Formats: sequence, structure tokens, C-alpha cells
Amino acid sequence: MAVSISVVLLLFILAVLFLRNGGLKISHALVCLLLGFYLASTSIAPTISSGLTATAEIVSSLRP
Repeated sequence: MAVSISVVLLLFILAVLFLRNGGLKISHALVCLLLGFYLASTSIAPTISSGLTATAEIVSSLRP
């Protein structure tokens, strides 16, 4: 659960930064939002979740 909240927070911060810099329009953000809700209700959602979890575990195991 902590990974999901972290990813959501990171994506939200990136979206806000893109919106403020003019690189992302409101319409593009809404399309991304709708795509996320659509993907969450499909059968590929568990695969995306496990992929993000595995990526987070790999990144957290790296030592600088």
C-alpha cells in the first residue's frame, strides 16, 4: 500500500509541475486521469501493480 501511495504522490507532483510549466495542458491531464481509472478496472491492473512493486523493490535495494 505504501508503494501505491508513493507512486500516486510522485505522479501528482509531476503532473502539477508539468501543468505549471505549460508542458501539460488540462485536457491532457484529464485524459491521463481517465486512462488511469480505465486501466485500474481492467484485467491488466494486477500486472501493472506487480510490475510497479517489483520496480520499487529493485530501486529501494540499490545503494549509491
